[in-house]
Amino acid sequence: MTPLVIIRPQPGCDATLSAATATQLDARGFPLFTVSPMAWDPPDPDTIDALLIGSANSLRCGGDGLQRFIEKPVYAVGRATADIARDAGFTIAAVGDGQLQPVLDRIDPAHRRLLRLAGLERVNLSPPASITILERVLYASNPRPISQELAEILAFPAVVMLHSAVAAQHFAAECKRLNISRERIALAAIGPRVADAAGIGWQAVKAAKTPNDTALLALAHDMCQNRAGSSAE
Repeated sequence: MTPLVIIRPQPGCDATLSAATATQLDARGFPLFTVSPMAWDPPDPDTIDALLIGSANSLRCGGDGLQRFIEKPVYAVGRATADIARDAGFTIAAVGDGQLQPVLDRIDPAHRRLLRLAGLERVNLSPPASITILERVLYASNPRPISQELAEILAFPAVVMLHSAVAAQHFAAECKRLNISRERIALAAIGPRVADAAGIGWQAVKAAKTPNDTALLALAHDMCQNRAGSSAE
């Protein structure tokens, strides 16, 4: 079976690694990013109706400032983020399927003033005309180089999971820096935007049918078992 390489930051890397191993995949975890908290200035809670959260990292890195908004409902990008927010004491207003824009499009009209808690690298959003978004950056994902051990694995056929466009770009840049051939590496991306960010020349590039970890793992499982095709999808 072709090995699966997981490069997302911790603790997500271990979570995906555990899920992949449970499905009998030959999975290896090599986080190519470290997440670090950033100082942030919480706004007046009275000026905010609800929180918009695109990553569980915001909740992990928000510190004591998050407690000021514990009474505010949360719009979460996906189930994992919603679960962590709920465990922290927040009420969940809505849960997306891995993308924030569809969540934003369904915001309760009563929640016109949103506080977006995000990372330094984040996707642009287009709020409805009646909605205003105040952003605060709570964390940064710092890239790490490909290790010698990972480089040795990538000298042979492998499937690499990509959870973000930033990860796709960084992985591609590292392969170029180390002169690692793309022709043996297949990429399983969480969505088409992430797949596009990886560039061309890979053995295959495939995007999950829905932008969440469950669908991505199912795609990676199929690619590892059946050897990915030669064309991008």
